[in-house]
Amino acid sequence: MQTQQVQSQQARPLSPHIQIYKWQITSVLSILHRFTGIALCGGLIGFITWVYLLSLGASDYVYGMFLLRSPLGQFFLWSILFSFNYHFLNGLRHLAWDMGFGFDMKDVNKSGAVVIILSIAFTLLMFIGWR
Repeated sequence: MQTQQVQSQQARPLSPHIQIYKWQITSVLSILHRFTGIALCGGLIGFITWVYLLSLGASDYVYGMFLLRSPLGQFFLWSILFSFNYHFLNGLRHLAWDMGFGFDMKDVNKSGAVVIILSIAFTLLMFIGWR
């Protein structure tokens, strides 16, 4: 009986995978929303580490700031800022959908492009203001 079950499971077609589907802006933005949520969790861990170094004293804090000013640290900060901006703006987009606005494909594509452009612009403005 179990052998028949295994054979029938192997014979069934698999559901379409990401390699079969044509990429659309909606699917890309959905995946990016999930990744930015994960990145924000990493940013929270980084922030907690920074506060911990601050509590240890000046020498540890200076070392932490040295790490943040390194190229890898700068990449981390850029990534976290972009993740925050994108996740926030895309969340607003989802709230608009929850209220029943913007379901037309033309509006969905337009709002997706606006979210990406504003995320990049806000990230650049934050870095310009921070420097």
